[in-house]
Amino acid sequence: MNEKRWQDWVMLVLGVWLFFSPFILQFTSYTAMAAWNSYILGVAVTAFAVIALAVPRMWEEWTNLVLGAWLIIAPFLLGYSSQSGAAWDHVILGVVIAADAIWAMASSVTHHRHGHA
Repeated sequence: MNEKRWQDWVMLVLGVWLFFSPFILQFTSYTAMAAWNSYILGVAVTAFAVIALAVPRMWEEWTNLVLGAWLIIAPFLLGYSSQSGAAWDHVILGVVIAADAIWAMASSVTHHRHGHA
């Protein structure tokens, strides 16, 4: 699997957005936990996207699926679900990141089934 998938480019953009969203949506001051969650996961999603662009493997997609799931539940587990800007940002990004990872995995399986190595 040495082709570059468009899903990896999308994941790169989502990771960068996740990192900068506390500044853009202005939730750096009132929800430190949400901001730190954005910074850490933004760096992680971006790093895995860069790795996937260099050498695509299935484990990056599984990792992004887990990170997406974490983003969906983090506002409730970390206590910032009442901060709508941060909570909605993370839930929506979590759904999109998880869906993108699933799409990339499905595309890889389909690609290999049709004999394109």
